[in-house]
Amino acid sequence: MGLKRFMKRSTALAATGAGLAAWAMMPRNKESRRVARACDMPDVYYAHRGLHDAGSGLTKGYAQTSGGYVALARTLADKAGFGSADSPFPIAPENSLAAFAAACEAGYGIELDIQLTADGEVVVVHDADLRRVAGDPRRIEDLTYDELRSIPLFPDPAKPGDSKVNVEKEAGTVSGMESEGSHEVDSSKESADFQGAGTFQHVPLFSEVLDLVAGRVPIIVEYKIHHEDWWTYEEELMAKGDALLEAYEGAYAIESFNPMVLRWYRQHRPEVCRGQLAVDSDFKQDLKQRRMKRWFAGKLLFDFVGRPDFVAYEWHGGTRFQLRAAGEFGAMPVSWTIRSADELAEASRSFDRHIFESFVPQD
Repeated sequence: MGLKRFMKRSTALAATGAGLAAWAMMPRNKESRRVARACDMPDVYYAHRGLHDAGSGLTKGYAQTSGGYVALARTLADKAGFGSADSPFPIAPENSLAAFAAACEAGYGIELDIQLTADGEVVVVHDADLRRVAGDPRRIEDLTYDELRSIPLFPDPAKPGDSKVNVEKEAGTVSGMESEGSHEVDSSKESADFQGAGTFQHVPLFSEVLDLVAGRVPIIVEYKIHHEDWWTYEEELMAKGDALLEAYEGAYAIESFNPMVLRWYRQHRPEVCRGQLAVDSDFKQDLKQRRMKRWFAGKLLFDFVGRPDFVAYEWHGGTRFQLRAAGEFGAMPVSWTIRSADELAEASRSFDRHIFESFVPQD
């Protein structure tokens, strides 16, 4: 083969590859959004799992800036009628009614997570099990809602948060996060110490959260799909979660790491704003652990499945080519999870919306 022919073929292959990659990461186009009358994501800060005084992000690394955030969460939860700001126990742990009430009082949007219980109830909780948030190793899918109601979230006042932030675990690829907040408790115990003064908070029903928010602030709902097969989804969770959202009159968007969740909304509810959650990952590590789907997802090469309206990306990846390309194609870039004013300033150069915790953002 002559050099000129080789160069011509190589150029053609490169152009074809670039074209396929561009097609793969293309978001929903403007015409499709117009036809579907798809909503836009309101321009507010979104409180990660509510405005909380125990749970995600409240780590030693952010201790210098998280004090004001925790104080605000407790003050506003108190104002909303959830416990007392003077209580030695957490009164507004992550993904609780109190944390969501505090976010509403502050006027922040809310990002939350939903999954199913053993008896088919849609509940709001992040992890696949209760180890991190309650010291109980049992999985959500193995517990009924009545059982969940008896388990206090973050009952130990001395251990309010995660000991470290691990992107892989935050991304939902590993369940049962071990943390400084993990501690053994009697899950059947409804202690007067926890119940007193309204401090007891447990995993809530999604319907309860929607009734509490009542359209006061916009919400982002993440469908938690904990299994590793990204080409399937939980039909029951999709049907029940969406039925609750369809009856809800407030502003909302949905998101998931699983592209099939977005495909479900693309096919069944195109008017709903949908977002692809993603995090960049290490190619060699993913190849070694046989998790190449995770690597491709981080490069947004599965966006053709669900054609998202926004991409919720781990904020350190704001300068990645794939995120900038998706933005150029029309997808709104949304950062997660911002935990300081310095991080917000840096992320604001690449993202249009922000999911935050551990500090109080200022405009």
